Amino acid sequence: MARVLIIDDSPTEIYKLSSMLEKQGHEALTAETGEAGISLAKKELPDVVLMDIVMPGLNGFQATRQLTKAPETAHIPVIIVTTKDQQTDRVWGMRQGARDFLVKPVTAETLNAAIAKVTQ
Repeated sequence: MARVLIIDDSPTEIYKLSSMLEKQGHEALTAETGEAGISLAKKELPDVVLMDIVMPGLNGFQATRQLTKAPETAHIPVIIVTTKDQQTDRVWGMRQGARDFLVKPVTAETLNAAIAKVTQ
C-alpha cells in the first residue's frame, strides 16, 4: 500500500483523510503547513501527496509547484484535495504540477481511485 503525505491546516480534515487511508491499508503522514509538508516530503519521500489549497503561509498551489519542480520530489504525484470548486482553481492546480484535483468532501472510493491512478 502507499505512504501518503497529507498537507492540510485543518485537524478535522487530516483526521478524516488519515482514517480513510488507514482503513484501506495506506500509511498516513501529516503536515499542517505548506512549509512543513515540503520539508517532510523531502525527508520521507512518500508515494503520493494530498494537498489542501487554502493554508496560512505557503498555500497549496505554491507548495505543489515547489514539490513538482524540485529534483528530489518531482517524481511524487500531488493530488489537490480542496473545497475550492472553480474551474480556474482546477486549471491552475494542474498547471502547478498536480496530477489530480478532488473537491472536499471526498469519499473513500474517490480518494482510493485517485491514489491508485497516480501510483500505478
